[in-house]
Amino acid sequence: MPLRIANAAGFLGDNLDAPRRLVESAQVDYLTIEHLAELTLSILARQREKNPAEGYTADFLDVLTSITAPLSQQPQLKIITNAGGMNPVSCAQRAEKILTAAGLGDIPIGVVTGDDLLPRLEELLAAGCEFRNLDTGEPLSAFRSPLSASVVSANAYLSARPIAEALSGKARLVITGRVADASLTLGPAMQEFGWRWDDWNRLAAASVAGHLIECGAQVTGGYSVDWKNYDLTNVGYPIAELESDGSAVITKPASSGGAVNRRTVIEQLVYEIGDPRHYLTPDVDCDFTTVEVEETVSDRVAVRGATGRPATDTYKVSLAYRDGYMASGQLLVYGHDCVDKAKACGEVILKKVEQAGFKLARTNIELLGAGAGVPGAWFWRKYQPPGEVVLRVTAHDPRREAVERFSKELAPLITSGPAGLAGYASGRPLVRPVFAYWPTLVPKELVPATVEVRKAKEWAL
Repeated sequence: MPLRIANAAGFLGDNLDAPRRLVESAQVDYLTIEHLAELTLSILARQREKNPAEGYTADFLDVLTSITAPLSQQPQLKIITNAGGMNPVSCAQRAEKILTAAGLGDIPIGVVTGDDLLPRLEELLAAGCEFRNLDTGEPLSAFRSPLSASVVSANAYLSARPIAEALSGKARLVITGRVADASLTLGPAMQEFGWRWDDWNRLAAASVAGHLIECGAQVTGGYSVDWKNYDLTNVGYPIAELESDGSAVITKPASSGGAVNRRTVIEQLVYEIGDPRHYLTPDVDCDFTTVEVEETVSDRVAVRGATGRPATDTYKVSLAYRDGYMASGQLLVYGHDCVDKAKACGEVILKKVEQAGFKLARTNIELLGAGAGVPGAWFWRKYQPPGEVVLRVTAHDPRREAVERFSKELAPLITSGPAGLAGYASGRPLVRPVFAYWPTLVPKELVPATVEVRKAKEWAL
């Protein structure tokens, strides 16, 4: 029998009903819930700043509440999730309340920690880690202000090993912080099949399967060029059926909408992979160019042939730092001259901010509906000129007061600007702090993962 691993979330904010619908309509061995991205980590870092007991994805608690019945009725079902975010222990403590209330207090919960490098930054710098920005080459020491005042989060992308370790400790729910997305699938495969950690082709094959299902419905018809052909209202979420030789079949619940075909699988296969010969995970260096994709029967696609090489000796690190403040405001601009009018309105807003004594560090004027969504990809003058556009003006500055002044300059245009404006009723744009992204690396040998497995009721506060 193949190992059936499903994924019912591709990001924080994905369909909250999908996990319940999936496990009610199909029997699977593992359900993965993928909630983290670089932006999500910054959001969770902000939550943890406000309350040290938070920083996990609260959506997961709603998901867990919705699937306590299947957990009780399907003893083979296990859940793997990175919903722990910045605070896996707090997430486990909240999960305990839900499971105990459902009579499932004896379910073992495994918690994986060690990815959070923020408390260790100074120690790691002293050990020789420069944390150079992968895009610019700058070392982290380029920050002029103290690191403790600048950096708000730093999380290593851990491997599948601690997930497999938690499962070997009999965990039925594994909660991690930042791990590589494909590791959510590879961890169960390693535990169930007993593969060696240097069996690179099998590691690559399971990682490809994990990559294919990690974005949820993107492999089952979502985000597809053929979207008109699919029922996306009831789109099914993916299931990977893995064999011990590493081959897999991608499918979905039989009663669900969407589709699994060669095109949907290939569209996801090449999504966000960079160099297809070197898709780097903390577990293996995958070569996607050897992968074969074959549509067998309706909604079943075979994937085989992945090859792999030893992984690098570093973990990717998602680091976020304070980068001032920003606000973004929108106005609807309509009329035969809407494009020229919107451009003029954007310039008026910025000039008025400058007249008030603030030269903003960065600004952006966009005309949504006139090619601003994908600059350079098309040009509206080739077609009929639009009768309306959305003017979006954004400001970014180290000074909060400068951005606050900017936020007060959109609404006055309703009576003091040209005719044909609307949209001020939503109020002034919200001024919010900016956490900027600093991609970097850290030696694996300096980042030990920790795994702890306890019965749910033993995680109680």
